[in-house]
Amino acid sequence: MQREKVIPRQKIAIVYIIVGFVLALVGVLLKVAFYKKTMYDLPWWVIGIGVILVGYGLLQILNAERIGSEVVFSQRTAKSFLTNNAIILALLLLVIVIMFIEPRFMQNKVLLDIMTQSSTRLIIALGICFTLLIAGTDLSAGRMVGLAAVISTSMLQTPTYGNRFFPNLPQIPVAFPIIAAIVACLLFGVLNGFLVARFDMHPFIATLATQVMIFGACSLYFDMPPNRSQPIGGIRSDFTALGQTMLFSQKGVFDGISILIPIALVICVIIWFVLNKTVFGKNVYAIGGNREAAVVSGVNVFATIMFIFILASGLYGIGGVLEAARTAGASNAYGNGYELDAIAACVVGGVSLNGGVGKIRGIVTGVLIFSVIQYGLQFIGVSPMWQQILKGVIIAVAVALDLSKYRRK
Repeated sequence: MQREKVIPRQKIAIVYIIVGFVLALVGVLLKVAFYKKTMYDLPWWVIGIGVILVGYGLLQILNAERIGSEVVFSQRTAKSFLTNNAIILALLLLVIVIMFIEPRFMQNKVLLDIMTQSSTRLIIALGICFTLLIAGTDLSAGRMVGLAAVISTSMLQTPTYGNRFFPNLPQIPVAFPIIAAIVACLLFGVLNGFLVARFDMHPFIATLATQVMIFGACSLYFDMPPNRSQPIGGIRSDFTALGQTMLFSQKGVFDGISILIPIALVICVIIWFVLNKTVFGKNVYAIGGNREAAVVSGVNVFATIMFIFILASGLYGIGGVLEAARTAGASNAYGNGYELDAIAACVVGGVSLNGGVGKIRGIVTGVLIFSVIQYGLQFIGVSPMWQQILKGVIIAVAVALDLSKYRRK
């Protein structure tokens, strides 16, 4: 028989506050004592972690009545915690190892670079999570990203560029090509939703068929004369500003925060609200948990599935536009494989392949995990082949943990 120990939540919260305060103090002391030595931004990271722990402890106290005034500790709860957070703990260990190997990794600039690279991938993952929540998938996501990138950039080249996609096209408002790109993705989203909802086609097959169609259509468009499949460049600055603007930058002091980061955060908040505070969001979880029960409960499965794929395609379109703005160019190869990275990030973040389970914070964590792996291992000069092996191991472990949890339930 397992022994259980019940501890008041307030005591645990006080421990968080004390540990957080100590860490913040240690960070301040490191900053003062080693201000002439190269510790990069490690003291600020320690201070930041301390502030987060203090804030978390205060939230535990404030929400004690809602989430329970007592916490039960046992071997079972400890094992459950380790199982649910194994990937995150492994990531923290990896970050510590990278910092020891290459101290330059301990810089705010590195952290901001990782967040910038994660922004568009996060938007795509947020779209694909809806399809995973109903025990489906969407293999057309990456090709929709490429389609949006090609359509938007093809109409937003500077007049002086030598190889314009549309040589006689006047300078049009930047909003029109962006809307056209997103609408094109929405149309394919309608097709995905109709195939799945109307014919009860498995999302894997339906979106695979759409993926091929999208790539073919995008390639035909990309090969139109006079472009003839040449990479699209010479992009207007009012468009690239959507992906390259740096906020709060101070020359020689602070490079700034990429505009992509707040855009991704705003979309995260919107999607969190849709999933947790709307009838549509509750219907998504209901269909993923038990489709037959959802039908009996009066859920309009056809309309919900249609809207899932339409909403997802809109997010892919936004991600494609922002990716094109960030890189100031596009080709029909853009977005290739993005859907697999997005699915992997969602699964690692706790979105169940069996449907009905998944949270936004888990998806954010999953995207950041793969960004840290890619950026961090490149930072210390690890071969890209080894990076792929590590990504594959993490995906396999995450799916194995998900399936083990599903079987226990």
